[in-house]
Amino acid sequence: MTCCEGCTSCNGFSLLVLLLSGAVLNAIPLIVNRVEEGKFFRNPISCFEWWYPGIIGAGLMAIPATTMSLASRKRACCNNRGGMFLSSFFNIITIIGAVYCMLVSLNALTEGPLICNSPSNNTCKFSFDNLRIDPQSFNLQWLSNGSCVASNSLNSPIKNDTMTSELHVSPKEKRHRTIFFSAFVGLLLVGFLELLFALSQIVIGFLGCLCGVSKRRSRIV
Repeated sequence: MTCCEGCTSCNGFSLLVLLLSGAVLNAIPLIVNRVEEGKFFRNPISCFEWWYPGIIGAGLMAIPATTMSLASRKRACCNNRGGMFLSSFFNIITIIGAVYCMLVSLNALTEGPLICNSPSNNTCKFSFDNLRIDPQSFNLQWLSNGSCVASNSLNSPIKNDTMTSELHVSPKEKRHRTIFFSAFVGLLLVGFLELLFALSQIVIGFLGCLCGVSKRRSRIV
């Protein structure tokens, strides 16, 4: 096995772990919503998990490149010059999916969970115009505040006090904020790592296409 084949196999295994992690992280808010509310598309933790950044972006769109890369471990289609080229080509799809996953995750972290944004909203409206990142609005204020839900019991003179606000954080708000932050930070990391592995595989694939693969296996192919 040449260096290109070994690195391709390693990238394939890494992408497999990442795409499974992305699907699990994306599913966590959906499962929690189903368990708590008993219905789909009603009072989700946020609207952005329904964009399926981990299931579609970091998951399905990474399957072709992952399959082609893992095939380099065996006497399969990737273990030749054409297969190495295809492994590079399919990673372009992986890059698109990873960028999509990162964009959705960044927008989700900017907006915050639905309980902090508009808890009375029962439906989600989907538009690609929403996937816009404003660096000035990325401050995670919903996470830094003691409570992001306005309490009617708080008087205006002490409403902004952090210690007082923390006393009025409901268990549901704590749970939703924790799940939301963990899921979308995880998806952001998954998308970033997939992007790095995909870019490296494009370089490795082209090198394998130019330099060739191991002679023993190329005869069998």
